[in-house]
Amino acid sequence: MPLHCDFLIIGAGVAGLRAAIELAPHGKVLVLTKDSLKESSSEYAQGGIAAALAADDQTELHLQDTLVAGDGLCDEAAVRTLVTEGPAAIEELIKWGAGFDRNGAELLFAREGAHSRSRILHAQGDSTGRELARTLYWKAASFPNVEFKRFAAMTDLLVDDGGAVGGAVVFDQKSQASLAVYARGVLLATGGLGRVFSDTTNPDVATGDGVATAFRAGADIADLEFVQFHPTALSLPGAPRFLLSEALRGEGAYLRNSKGERFMDRYHPLGDLAPRDVVARAIVMEMRNTGGAVFLDLTHLGADHVRVRFPRIYETCLLFGIDLGRQQAPVHPAAHYAMGGVLTDLHGQTSVERLFAAGEAACTGVHGANRLASNSLLEGVVFGERVGRVMANLTARPGALEIDLPENRFPQISQVELRRLAWEQCGIVRDGTGLQTAVDTLANLPHAGRGDLSRVDFDTRSIDEVLRILATCALARQESRGGHFRTDFPVKDDVHFRAHSVIARHRGVRFVGQINPA
Repeated sequence: MPLHCDFLIIGAGVAGLRAAIELAPHGKVLVLTKDSLKESSSEYAQGGIAAALAADDQTELHLQDTLVAGDGLCDEAAVRTLVTEGPAAIEELIKWGAGFDRNGAELLFAREGAHSRSRILHAQGDSTGRELARTLYWKAASFPNVEFKRFAAMTDLLVDDGGAVGGAVVFDQKSQASLAVYARGVLLATGGLGRVFSDTTNPDVATGDGVATAFRAGADIADLEFVQFHPTALSLPGAPRFLLSEALRGEGAYLRNSKGERFMDRYHPLGDLAPRDVVARAIVMEMRNTGGAVFLDLTHLGADHVRVRFPRIYETCLLFGIDLGRQQAPVHPAAHYAMGGVLTDLHGQTSVERLFAAGEAACTGVHGANRLASNSLLEGVVFGERVGRVMANLTARPGALEIDLPENRFPQISQVELRRLAWEQCGIVRDGTGLQTAVDTLANLPHAGRGDLSRVDFDTRSIDEVLRILATCALARQESRGGHFRTDFPVKDDVHFRAHSVIARHRGVRFVGQINPA
């Protein structure tokens, strides 16, 4: 039996939850989660949320820091929206019960890489995403019109004869069957795509489903070649690539090579607080040059300080035999955040009618080629509210809508092989030969239908689709900028490529100057 609602939200991170709150007074809202409610990128976000709230800060400074980090590719209108609406969004979260860290009665602001002021708010030191998700969930769940359906993975969008989205196909893991969900409008708040790569800080659900399904539905995808590889993921045999937050370096942690040398000053004037893409490449170069590991050193900060300031990180590292107060932690970059995604305007509208996107699944141009630390949670809250306001005005469809479920065809390759291909050919350091290898390999993959299906099959299909787009766009961008670095084109080319890549299902890559012009 199909399900019916007014507004369908795919994903329960901060963007999806904030949109649900906005939509609740206007109709029935159904929020689908691929796993449990706690399995989202927001939940794992250790870093904080940035906003110009401190006495010595200004929104213009936040704007300029974001533009600089974006390496010439941020759309200023999108950034200005983020930084000007951000402070009020934070105040609203506090009103709803968000418990940010304080020094007495005053909010405690920290500084992270590429920020010119201390403007980062944290919750419980390193659990900011979890606290925001908790706050927004309880607010959303307080509305009788908001319903949650867990372990329901969106696998396709339903598109009517006029090209408008009328709902989604969902794989229900309990019944192991697909069902249709019809709605006035659909919001993709599916989070990131880190699981496309073999090394990632992202949870298992982050397989780029929003990008993959939107692409198949005909939507424009922008800037997907720009992937942020977080420089400091825990690198121990048998341990997950657990994120060691940039806040650690903001607090005074050092990076050291295998010889014990601090090396970041050789790569950037900001040293250990340089932009993430610079730090990630510097770590790779140091490992190549010394033949050894790179370590994050907090020992000089004192064991008690580290344990109290970053309890979640401290306890997790301790589980794997690393006492951060007394030992250096081996680190290695890992895929962390996608600057690109489904192209939207400043209200979350995609190029497909009645289809919206927000948060990491979307591309508004706010992050440019490289996201500024702690802007992502803010983006989810600000643009989640904006998209909710617009979706609330959608009119109900006249009459009943019935759309045939699309045929399922799956790549005949394992997830392990796809993710290895992504890491080796489309990872931190790229070149034309490797990217062409990835494009050709994916183009020649056979696809076939399957009998008994599982979520793994649909996840593999999403990874395949996303990797095709990413490799194609990275091959077309013949320069190095932000999170995209090519050894065969190692410098920026503002003449040809100070522009956003845009690709759609039946159109190749094109480059456009502004996606959300002022």
